[in-house]
Amino acid sequence: MTTRAPLEPKDSNVPKHTNNSEKDKANPYGPSYPKGGSESKWTLADFDIGRPLGKGKFGNVYLAREKASKYIVALKVLFKSQLQKAQVEHQLRREIEIQSHLRHNNILRLFGYFYDETRIYLILEFAPRGEMYKALQKQQNNKFDEPRASKYIMQMSDALRYCHSKKVIHRDIKPENLLLDIKGDLKIADFGWSVHAPTSRRATMCGTLDYLPPEMIEGKLHNEMVDLWSLGVLTYEFLVGKPPFEAENNNETYRRICKVDLRFPPYVSEGARDLVIKLLRKEPENRLSLDSVLEHPWILEHNVKK
Repeated sequence: MTTRAPLEPKDSNVPKHTNNSEKDKANPYGPSYPKGGSESKWTLADFDIGRPLGKGKFGNVYLAREKASKYIVALKVLFKSQLQKAQVEHQLRREIEIQSHLRHNNILRLFGYFYDETRIYLILEFAPRGEMYKALQKQQNNKFDEPRASKYIMQMSDALRYCHSKKVIHRDIKPENLLLDIKGDLKIADFGWSVHAPTSRRATMCGTLDYLPPEMIEGKLHNEMVDLWSLGVLTYEFLVGKPPFEAENNNETYRRICKVDLRFPPYVSEGARDLVIKLLRKEPENRLSLDSVLEHPWILEHNVKK
């Protein structure tokens, strides 16, 4: 049995508007999208629902096809009652606001959203190769070889550079929040802890324990440099198969992070070590910039410059 490859995400696959009224121009997702404006909302009836793609804390994700265009998407279905119980409605609103405005090859596209009495639906780009975390688990010793790890870190760095240029801090980088598209390219998929912070430094404790930077653990103000630390942790996990400061308990992990107690297995190359060390600096201002990451010898060694 053969499966049909999903449509590549091009605006030309989506039906165009046939008139130029003010309500069409108001569509926040762009004039190419058939619905989404205040006068023309999506509903569940616009989609054929397919197989489940995954299960989350607040709902499920399904393969879906927009009926008019035959465009393949992932439909994330969230239950309002669970969002309210966990008091994360504001977080979801922020996630939608941020992700719907981002346009980058390595960031999963949010095409739109709609809701009914009990659920909220997010219309997302479909990434056929699934979760990065599962791809990592399938590798021998749960780690990627250096050329593959370097490719992903290059793509991640370019996407983060774009986010930071839009004053968006991600704050929760980890393999579980990354997907792979039909070509095997990385897509940042979860902006649940992201924040748009044009001027302020923030003090919220968020993200995943193993990926938390020292300034968050110590309760200090933080800025976009938290993403550079997490990028270093991600690089290490891709190469070694576990985060660098993993320990028997949370307190020991905290201690190792704050001391930057960094140890490498012997098989990690000098170039990769150099990049990780330059990202995992305790003082945020001393961390390697994203421009410098993209020019780092270990990145250039394994990737053809575009």
